[in-house]
Amino acid sequence: MHIPEELIPIAGMLMVLGIVAIVFLSKARAKELQFHQDLRVREMEHQLKMKQLEVELEKARATKSS
Repeated sequence: MHIPEELIPIAGMLMVLGIVAIVFLSKARAKELQFHQDLRVREMEHQLKMKQLEVELEKARATKSS
């Protein structure tokens, strides 16, 4: 099988572009997953803080009504 010589440099450039695109998308996906994980951790911390504040509020109401 004979590959025309004009296609060899084009194929090489396309291969490099393909590799760069794969690496870029992989890094972007990793950053996105890290962002979602951080967001979930902050949300859980917020929920914990809200529960603590709710407990403190109930304690304050209990002492106020006594």
